[in-house]
Amino acid sequence: MSDLGLVHVYTGNGKGKTTAALGMCVRAVGHGLRALVVQFMKTGGTYGEGSLDIPGLRVVPSGHSCLVFSKEITQQDRDRAAEGLATAAEAMRAGEYDIVVLDEVNVAIKLGLLDARDVVDAVRSRAAGVEVVLTGRYAPPEILDIADYITEMREVRHPYQRGVLSRKGVDR
Repeated sequence: MSDLGLVHVYTGNGKGKTTAALGMCVRAVGHGLRALVVQFMKTGGTYGEGSLDIPGLRVVPSGHSCLVFSKEITQQDRDRAAEGLATAAEAMRAGEYDIVVLDEVNVAIKLGLLDARDVVDAVRSRAAGVEVVLTGRYAPPEILDIADYITEMREVRHPYQRGVLSRKGVDR
């Protein structure tokens, strides 16, 4: 029997939530485990992790990063998020992956792309031994309630405050 199967939440306004989740995935595949990352607010071509070719690690984009700055949520945005959740839910139920990351899912919930109850139901229906990581600012109480680990990233200083924009390979 696997000793995996816990739920992690990485939230807060500081940098490092996705980076921590990806680090866990890299560690896992280094031990021969399989990991899936479903990205709710990112496109594969914009962020470096979308181009990864690491055996045992699959990254699935299911949204677009501009949505955070957009004023209008479209049905297509909701449909893509629903597809991403369906992909993650099936992977968690099937037990094909040892770790399933729902990257930026908390932001997708905050923007109304997904309902927190649907995410909770998907996590609760996972196969035994599937570790789950939920990332993104604004983790709602429903998500925090199911977590075994809760890590809040807190911004103390960020170069953006000095006008340094997102840098390829470091921030994206």
